[in-house]
Amino acid sequence: MSRFLPQGFVDLLIADPPYNMSKSYNGTSFSRCSENEYEEYTESWISSLKHTLKPNASVYICSEWQCSGAVQRAASRHFKIQNRITWQREKGRGAKMNWKNSSEDIWFCTAGADYTFNIEKVKQKKKVIAPYRDKLGEPKDWQKEGKGAFRLTHPSNIWFDITVPFWSMAENTGHPTQKPEKLIAKLILASSNEGDFVFDPFLGSGTTSVAAKKLSRNFAGVEREKYYCCLTEKRLENTRESKSIQGYKDGCFWDRNCL
Repeated sequence: MSRFLPQGFVDLLIADPPYNMSKSYNGTSFSRCSENEYEEYTESWISSLKHTLKPNASVYICSEWQCSGAVQRAASRHFKIQNRITWQREKGRGAKMNWKNSSEDIWFCTAGADYTFNIEKVKQKKKVIAPYRDKLGEPKDWQKEGKGAFRLTHPSNIWFDITVPFWSMAENTGHPTQKPEKLIAKLILASSNEGDFVFDPFLGSGTTSVAAKKLSRNFAGVEREKYYCCLTEKRLENTRESKSIQGYKDGCFWDRNCL
């Protein structure tokens, strides 16, 4: 597939490959393998897609603790790793002899030293519990909004404000590992500009394409399962009625349960 893709057309690549665990995706199964084998698998798809990136492109690769090390090693051979984002998801089964696994990683990489990062686009509006005032009684580093006090803060690499799509949410589909639109929107806003090209080689139910369309980016994705492609097309059609993204309003991300 990758040999048919043009050279240097991608500003932002977001990849959510199958994690190193046995799982079925609408009948197509991915089987758990050794860590070395998973690293080789990661190396293979990175190598095949590297030519599609612009010199100033950014790359985000989703993973979880069992395969995170393999992803880091493979990515570091091709890109400059800038950071590792860890985000909390509420879903996950409890374990009797272990800690509940309720977090995932995203490796933030760049093709070179020159890259886009729009810090002002991804600041988070947090509620201030004990708002401080200066000597004149004016708010210090916060602003009044409605009945609450809020402060715009720089985003960290630990995210607690992501809600996994539940059955009652409009964005929810039957995909077993669907990523939230809010999660992908943060990546898109930070590492691309309007009109840039966003590419997802493991599109799944289409979250990357949907978020990119809502945020006025050009986009494309690759998905092997016809059913998931149909879900993507339906979700893209629905953006004509609503371009809202859960938790994102007035140009910033609001802390959970603030809106």
